[in-house]
Amino acid sequence: MALAHKNISAGTSAGNDPLRVMVVDDAVVIRGLLTRWLGEDKAIEVVGSYRNGKLAVDDIEKINPDVVVLDIEMPEMDGMTALPLMLAKKRDLVVIMASTLTRRNAETSLKALSLGAADYVPKPETTSEVTTSIDFRRELIEKVKALGARARRMRGPVRTMRAETLAGRTATPSSRVSTPRQINTRDAFRGAPAPVKPGAARFVTRPYSSIRPRVLALGASTGGPQALQEVMRQVGTAMNEVPVLITQHMPPTFTAILAEHVGKAALRPAREGEDGEILRGGQIYVAPGGKHMIVEKEAGAVKLRLTDDPPINFCKPAIDPMFDSVAKAYGSSALAVVLTGMGHDGANGIRSIAAGGGSIVTQDEATSVVWGMPGAAAATGLCSDILPLSEIGPKLARVLKGKTR
Repeated sequence: MALAHKNISAGTSAGNDPLRVMVVDDAVVIRGLLTRWLGEDKAIEVVGSYRNGKLAVDDIEKINPDVVVLDIEMPEMDGMTALPLMLAKKRDLVVIMASTLTRRNAETSLKALSLGAADYVPKPETTSEVTTSIDFRRELIEKVKALGARARRMRGPVRTMRAETLAGRTATPSSRVSTPRQINTRDAFRGAPAPVKPGAARFVTRPYSSIRPRVLALGASTGGPQALQEVMRQVGTAMNEVPVLITQHMPPTFTAILAEHVGKAALRPAREGEDGEILRGGQIYVAPGGKHMIVEKEAGAVKLRLTDDPPINFCKPAIDPMFDSVAKAYGSSALAVVLTGMGHDGANGIRSIAAGGGSIVTQDEATSVVWGMPGAAAATGLCSDILPLSEIGPKLARVLKGKTR
């Protein structure tokens, strides 16, 4: 059964209005649960609830949601079939895929990101686990609010111009020229050029270390899989002599597949890190879901360690412990990167990197899917550069070769 709530014409919802969310899931219990959870948040209004992709696609223009929570496996029309049809009807739509933690669904979720989905939320495998999972509920609501709010901000000026035109106030040529190009969530994933917001210059930066890096450590969360692939593709052969450490907020199964995708993008060996292995140049190590990945010096070598310590910043793996350990092991030869993501994981860790004399690069606001983590990093005043996604890889390549300008 499909449940549609009150309609609103395109382009009329104000920035302070609740985010309009559509839930699409064939399981009636799960659909009802997600609808209730989301509807209990005052910042969210559930405007539609559907049992398959076809019904949802048919109603996209009428319901005009800001965000769609889209199940992958459904009868009649599954989520992967519905995704491009939804985006074709509403280009700035935020679609969050919801899937259980199987390898097949993990592969599908990551493929969905490349096709325009904003993010994914891994669902527990059984209805009873979904019902009792506090983490799943928290992650779902946080991602809906963060991604939906960003999409609204990005299209705000467009709505204003449309409203002025309808009111008979045609924009002057100069005002049209000065209006920055709007980007949507998918632009940010693909690294499309985007204007850096004027406020980016307000952050203090510090010089790069004069020591050539001996390790590259990257942290990412929401929007990270696509951003990581973009960066690794552009760094290329410059990582031949250094190990690359990646902590991406992801559950088990997903991280193994992420490693495969990153390796293909980088044309380098990439896999989940294993406890006790010695780091080697040109190898990419991805923190396994459900474990923290750190490094430590031992008998003249640097080894990986996987720990089962409690979550940090609600995350496991977390970026802070990786950065802390990299700072201790590498000192001024550490190069760290903070990419798109919610929250502030990594901000404490870069303090350790900076204290040890290392260098930090963070992604700018305009190209971040969510500017939580990179924004927190930039606010410390300890970064050497705050760059658009398309410029991070080339900059890292130069720094790894000993060139900081």
